[in-house]
Amino acid sequence: MSYRSSSNKPHVLLLLAITFALAVSSATPGSPGGQLAGGGAIGQNPGRSPSDTVREFYKLMRDKKFREAFAMSIYKPAIDGLSKSEFDDLRSDFDKMAAVMPEKVDLTGEQISGEAATVFVRVKADDAAEQAQPMSLIRVNGNWIIGDKENQEIVKKAGKEFFFNARIDTHHSEVQSMLQRITLAQVVYSQQHNGQYGNMAELITACLLPKDLEGTESTGYSFHVVRSPDGKTWTATAEPAQYGRTGRLSFFLDQSGVRSGDAGGKPLVLTN
Repeated sequence: MSYRSSSNKPHVLLLLAITFALAVSSATPGSPGGQLAGGGAIGQNPGRSPSDTVREFYKLMRDKKFREAFAMSIYKPAIDGLSKSEFDDLRSDFDKMAAVMPEKVDLTGEQISGEAATVFVRVKADDAAEQAQPMSLIRVNGNWIIGDKENQEIVKKAGKEFFFNARIDTHHSEVQSMLQRITLAQVVYSQQHNGQYGNMAELITACLLPKDLEGTESTGYSFHVVRSPDGKTWTATAEPAQYGRTGRLSFFLDQSGVRSGDAGGKPLVLTN
């Protein structure tokens, strides 16, 4: 088993890789339905415009009718093959997506060019100014569906693993960010404690790290901070809570930086 420095970019299609979520998140400062025929959703009106499709997609997502919503998008192959247990595993991620859905969808216009279209969705987040965000659609067998052809091919190739892969890539990126945060927390803690570093519990008690690091639900990873007996050095590790579902890489952090590798869900063992 080999390890490497963690510099890999997150997957281009992260867990919020559905068009509505991209639109909403980009305006913010600072997861059994009918079968489809040929890529179009049963029950779709062939005369439905791109704007009408977007409105219906938003409504279904807001109502947490996830299978029906994804059936109106390029993400149909990612949802169709999921077993009940797999779908239930992803439900919390879909619920997070639904949580960012606005109650009212304000569309400012649409542009159609052949078999592709763009609908402009006006999004307001907190006190920020409203912004019109573009949402792409393509026409398949006479029906407009959410998404574009490039990402449609990526989803088709991944199939039902798409959402799991997206979740994993997101978690990998977030783990690296959290390890950087742990580094900064140790710097602050040592300045406040005469050069002594803290363990996980002490860093959380000092409000330098979030309490949810004590569990795995929000991060999908199990974090550990190990301090030397004299308190002069420390290391941090992170392993996936469920290998292959919440992550594949194990992480190790010391004074030389972050390293990661596939250890089958076990702690990363470094070899020189």
